Amino acid sequence: MMFVEITAETPSKDSLACAYAAINRLLDAGDLAGVIAAWERLRREVESWSALTHLRFEQDTADEAAKAAKEYRDELAPTATHHEVALKRRLLAHPDRAAVAAITGAHALLLWETDITTFAPEIEEDLQAEAKLDSRYTALMASARIEIEGQTVNLSGLAPFLQSLDRAVRHRAEAARSEFFATNATAFDEIYDHLVTLRHGMARKLGFETYTELGYRRMRRVDYDAADVARYRAEIVAHVVPLVGKILEARRQEHGWDRLYAWDEPLTDAKGNVEPAGDEAFMRASAQKMFDAMDARLAEFYRMMNENGFLDLDNRPAKAPGGFCTSFPTVGLPFIFANFNGTHHDIDVFTHEMGHAFQAYQSRNLAGFDYLWPTFESCEIHSMSLEHLAYPQIGLMVGEAAAERYRRMHLIQSLAFLPYGVCVDHFQHEIYANPQASPAERHAMWKRLEAIYLPWRDYGDIAYFGGGARWQAQLHIYGMPFYYIDYTLAECCALQFWVKSRHDYTQALRDYVALCGRGGAAPFQTLVAEAGLISPFREGALKDAVAEAALVLAA
Repeated sequence: MMFVEITAETPSKDSLACAYAAINRLLDAGDLAGVIAAWERLRREVESWSALTHLRFEQDTADEAAKAAKEYRDELAPTATHHEVALKRRLLAHPDRAAVAAITGAHALLLWETDITTFAPEIEEDLQAEAKLDSRYTALMASARIEIEGQTVNLSGLAPFLQSLDRAVRHRAEAARSEFFATNATAFDEIYDHLVTLRHGMARKLGFETYTELGYRRMRRVDYDAADVARYRAEIVAHVVPLVGKILEARRQEHGWDRLYAWDEPLTDAKGNVEPAGDEAFMRASAQKMFDAMDARLAEFYRMMNENGFLDLDNRPAKAPGGFCTSFPTVGLPFIFANFNGTHHDIDVFTHEMGHAFQAYQSRNLAGFDYLWPTFESCEIHSMSLEHLAYPQIGLMVGEAAAERYRRMHLIQSLAFLPYGVCVDHFQHEIYANPQASPAERHAMWKRLEAIYLPWRDYGDIAYFGGGARWQAQLHIYGMPFYYIDYTLAECCALQFWVKSRHDYTQALRDYVALCGRGGAAPFQTLVAEAGLISPFREGALKDAVAEAALVLAA
């Protein structure tokens, strides 16, 4: 199937009510199998329409029709959730729970028990308002037009300048980025203030003290809690922060800089960060060769994605920043969205999103809708592990002469990401524990946490970011609360896959493909164990992987 052939019927409040009424009648008649089958079809249809609508808006945030469709989708979403939760309540209360579990799997029931605590009709309008604020943030980010070195670029297009070998250019780029946020400070603060207030209000309406517990439940975290995450953050401080500090100090000395500034951190390689060896067309063709050499299943899958239009990789004006993978469960096919800008980030994002897409494809035929994707921290294992598993063939993307430099650069950046990732997470815990904080107080929180997790960070004369506002550039803080520790948990697992691949690449790849095929059929720590990995919450999981990385980097 070609991507352009995918269509999805737009649902309405009336059509959803009619469809769920029919499903409930089947339940009244005792037809459990019929209920689950009909519900599966409906959920896949609604999700495919929702994904397609969101994708079209992200591809062109200035398109009024796409914007209107996205707004309609956001307004309808609470109605769909209302019907879903009501049916989940009925199924969970079914007198023959074992019969329900026999059809859906026991893990689905555990997920539903979490889901039903995250919604009530009283918060429908709040959910609509939350979605509108998220869209406003996305549009504001996409509106950036930054003048630098005689060019006008958006935030994604600024990346090459942020990594320039010329230190003065890097400084100007970081200053320009900070200035965009400073110029729009009132809007960024206002959007986030409304989001925090809304989320705290929803939590109270649902019976929670703060949004934190609700946020964890919305993320469907069923086998760990905030206390586990806090201990994990402490492990990062103990084992990773010192190593990254040493790496950055060595970089400062190598360049002969008196001080290492924030705009120096992105320059990982002294010769200049390794870039793709060609343009987007080169990348597409080289990726096919890379996957051909890695695994026949990956190769066949990528060929289909590339030839059938399921990749949108170029950076364009009004295109939303960032990268993501979405999917259309009615046809079992995923889609990759990215913003190539000619930096190594193109390779990182491409292999990352391919990991998501491959998992979605491998698990497309799992019986339950709830199992098509796992929870987010498990999803990120697929994506971040593929970044590392691509190492042996990465010369096809960057040229063989630069391959080892890329591998070293990527490993360093993977390690350096961990402290930042947990800083973002800790910040959100503090935000929702103090929902009445002012914008100035939020900036102070970020600045204080940066000193713990990123003690080397020095913004020099860049006042706005230096004052604690750098967090505003992290879209997850606005649109996906508490979705960030997931990347760091997954990186801990991805590093374990990397270690395994150094000793037995074939077995590591076999375990990786098997994990992708499991989809979301189990909670995070169970999936990790089944893949032969150690849970990040267990002592030693992070320490051992980081120690191996340190040995490799010291060689």
